[in-house]
Amino acid sequence: MQKEVPVANKIKTDLHEILQIRHLTDSTFVLRIERKGLTFQAGQHVCVGPPNGIHTREYSIYSAEQDDYLEILVKEVENGLVSPSLKKLKSGGFVVVEEPVGYFTINKALPKNQKYVFIASGTGISPFHSFVLSTPGLNYTLLHGVRHGDEAYDADAYEAGRYVLCTSRDDSGNYKGRVTQYLKKHPFGTDVHYYLCGNCNMIHDVYDILEEQGVSTDNIHAEVYF
Repeated sequence: MQKEVPVANKIKTDLHEILQIRHLTDSTFVLRIERKGLTFQAGQHVCVGPPNGIHTREYSIYSAEQDDYLEILVKEVENGLVSPSLKKLKSGGFVVVEEPVGYFTINKALPKNQKYVFIASGTGISPFHSFVLSTPGLNYTLLHGVRHGDEAYDADAYEAGRYVLCTSRDDSGNYKGRVTQYLKKHPFGTDVHYYLCGNCNMIHDVYDILEEQGVSTDNIHAEVYF
């Protein structure tokens, strides 16, 4: 999740060393930083910003609960207040990190064999990457909507047959078209828990589709990226 938050208005900030920057595309990269004992649940987010800046942004945690580091997936936004500065940082530098927060998490009271459908657009895949890595054996299907196939961020992290890449601008994915079109043609049923993360238009459209398919709103969980 990416939302501008003035650092001065927040508390419990800390400096964390950058351990690695891994570039996935020209504009998208994974920032790995020291964890320093922070605890979180998969699906939560942290506010991150440059060490001398006045703004942070919310980023869903990309790494697993059991990792000894934190990772976030960042897409550089042209003229953005935070992401261009983060892209310029190097390993050994520092970023401001605030404590993990958020409720976009899996209900652990649900049966272990509960079926989940994760629906993401772009870097909205971040919390689902953390879900899957944190919970081996999770019964899921992940629908990832992007424009081009090179935006299939770390697709090899997901089990074969569980990751469906929907590409709207080329035919290099598993499905040519928007993720919403795929969902219309391939309903998953009403006993599934659906998690949606991405831009607001996608989320609104998916809500409408699921409602038409008879899915209860109790089974739909959403996190909007800004």
